[in-house]
Amino acid sequence: AADAVAAVRYPPLGRRSYGPMRSALRIGPTPADAHEQTVVIAMIETAEGLDQVAAICATPGLDGIYVGPSDLRIGLGGATPNDPALDGEFEAALVTVREAAAAAGIAAGIHNPDGASAARRLAEGFTFATVASDLVHLEQAASGHLAAARAK
Repeated sequence: AADAVAAVRYPPLGRRSYGPMRSALRIGPTPADAHEQTVVIAMIETAEGLDQVAAICATPGLDGIYVGPSDLRIGLGGATPNDPALDGEFEAALVTVREAAAAAGIAAGIHNPDGASAARRLAEGFTFATVASDLVHLEQAASGHLAAARAK
């Protein structure tokens, strides 16, 4: 997490080299502007990450953590990303992640397969949640258009 922060921040907060050509298209060209307008988020996807989540969250300059639920389930020993045998342990892990982030005063996010799941996780205390992925959205939109084109 400290390496990620250092890679994103300009000195003296990090080690990012100064070359604002591309970043200047979206954020200001000064290090202060870049620091204000970018975030550093670490993913929690392994048993080791979960074991170290409090230390990760306490990393100076880290803005948040993000759970990749499929990888975390596998990392905790699941045979598949949806292995029901891991449900209790996985839900307990999410509480650990949320509490560590809250204690450190940083954001806690999680990936979700749909809006209903995202709403559930936000109600549980996550501060941000993704709603599916770009590929899922693209596939759903394309399927909808194809179904409309085939309708009689």
